[in-house]
Amino acid sequence: MAIREKRKQANYEVVVVGGGLSGMCAALAAARHGAKTALIQARHVLGGNSSSEIRMHICGASENMKKPELEEGGILYELMLENKSRNDYFNYSIWDMVLFEKVKKQENLTVYFNTAMERCTLSGNRITEVRCYQQTTETFWDIAGDIFVDATGNGSLGYYAGASYRQGSESREEFGEPDAPEKADNHRMGNTLLFKAVDRGTSVNFKRPSFAQTFTEEQLRFRNHAAKKYSTFDDSGSDDDYARMANYSTSSVDYGYWWIEVPGNKEDIVDEYEEIRDELVACIYGIWDHVKNGGDHGAENFDLEWVGMMPGMRESRRLEGDYILVEQDILSNRIFPDAVAYGGWAMDNHVSLFDFDELPSTVKCFEGAYTIPYRCFYSKDLENMYMAGRIISTSKQAFSSTRVMGTCAIGGQAVGTAAAMCIRYGCGPRGIASHMEELQQQLLKDDCYLPGYHNTDAGDLALKAAVSASSEKRESPCTNVVNGVSREEKGMANLWESDGISPEGETLTLTLKTPEKVSQVRLTFDPNFRYPIKLTLSDRRRAQQRIGVPPELVKDYDVILLKDGTPIAQKSVRGNYQRLNAVDFETCLCDQVRICFLNTNGCKDIMVQEVRIYS
Repeated sequence: MAIREKRKQANYEVVVVGGGLSGMCAALAAARHGAKTALIQARHVLGGNSSSEIRMHICGASENMKKPELEEGGILYELMLENKSRNDYFNYSIWDMVLFEKVKKQENLTVYFNTAMERCTLSGNRITEVRCYQQTTETFWDIAGDIFVDATGNGSLGYYAGASYRQGSESREEFGEPDAPEKADNHRMGNTLLFKAVDRGTSVNFKRPSFAQTFTEEQLRFRNHAAKKYSTFDDSGSDDDYARMANYSTSSVDYGYWWIEVPGNKEDIVDEYEEIRDELVACIYGIWDHVKNGGDHGAENFDLEWVGMMPGMRESRRLEGDYILVEQDILSNRIFPDAVAYGGWAMDNHVSLFDFDELPSTVKCFEGAYTIPYRCFYSKDLENMYMAGRIISTSKQAFSSTRVMGTCAIGGQAVGTAAAMCIRYGCGPRGIASHMEELQQQLLKDDCYLPGYHNTDAGDLALKAAVSASSEKRESPCTNVVNGVSREEKGMANLWESDGISPEGETLTLTLKTPEKVSQVRLTFDPNFRYPIKLTLSDRRRAQQRIGVPPELVKDYDVILLKDGTPIAQKSVRGNYQRLNAVDFETCLCDQVRICFLNTNGCKDIMVQEVRIYS
């Protein structure tokens, strides 16, 4: 009898393997910038650790609003605003839908769901194709590409292709990192399952399953697990990091416990994923049994509503690039000449659940933000492979900050943007070094903040325009919309704020020095980064949010192009809820752009942070 095998082939310019937030942002960015792109996702939903399968909320440089001016923008913020416009009550199925819709309607992008990469093919030091299996259709796919992006979370593509990688911690001697261990080791942060518990308003019983582990109050003394919102730690001392850890480990029973963490014992944590999952299931139900039946934890009325069965991974392999980011770069807020992303999350190293005598995490806080150089985002060994997500080129100490999803997502957008440039210039990742300013300016144009960098785009006609407004507040003049900065920075709001909204609307007028051909006007609105908008299981994090989209965002406006005082083209935008807007026109010669703002999503003033004008 003949063996049956379904086999298909496909060719793309950019192939992204992995559909977490970093891979998704990379794929969307590459496609938006003109590259024929494939996104290969082993699961049936997108979003990785933020998806309905795992349900971890998105952390980033803002450190849960401790540094709100560092909130990530770009595609990630676009996705979260889309979710806020549809999903007032934190439904993870709606979040899945938002991500699904975004990739499905994106031109130049093809998504392969339920498709796992099995191996890759090389020609010299170049990846030529990946072979995948789509379980739902029983089909083997040979997918070829010019540029590949490893966004697998485990560095699987780079690993299969023979790229250099690291695991565990470097010794203090290797990079001179003050917080690295004296000797190199293979200690790693573990995997976690989350759960959601709800207060039913009446007593709820829980019957312990036979496989559950047993935990005592003594074992969990450094891990707050009571439904009552208090901490068992004394945070009155002078050690700021210890005090921060006390607050950090305070958790209410409704959200599950990030510290239910198992790292395994084998050389490679990936090899042990299945065993770790089984152990985590035993741990999570054992801890819940202790919370419900092991004394008064204030959980009498709490009921398990959802328990994850797909562990979220914190750490595995890190692929080596032309530069390895280290602790000193982070603590010094280093600004690299080839910066394409940034981070601000504390250096946050976790320990195993079974390290009962230790705090669940060692946290080293710092002020401000650091940048991440482009050289951390491509393989030093493979000529055509980028890395995105937690697998980028860092030491273990630096990784403890860069690993969070917000930082990973904006790095993914940088990678996708650069990959499209590779296609345009016919080069590999290293070749983009000679186009670094172009890449950085494109990222800024796409609302990706880069600390230390401002808009100097020679193509932006607005930078040389005269700006006037119908009204303005003294501290927020209209000229701020062309000052090159599109968010709060160093205590400066960097926005135009009208003095109320008149019945006729508020106008912002940009007058060009000479008539120019104009085809696009880009506007960046202020969403007030001081209020979070992320999807979360945590009741505490939900309470920090406002229902609906940020009221500060402009909702209705008209953009009018004029020549010698006469309107020659107009576009109207109604019902906006996004921060970044691009309004396109048929190219026409004009000498003035007038924007009439009619309404916001609730705020009494118009707030605009940037206006750009392009031919």
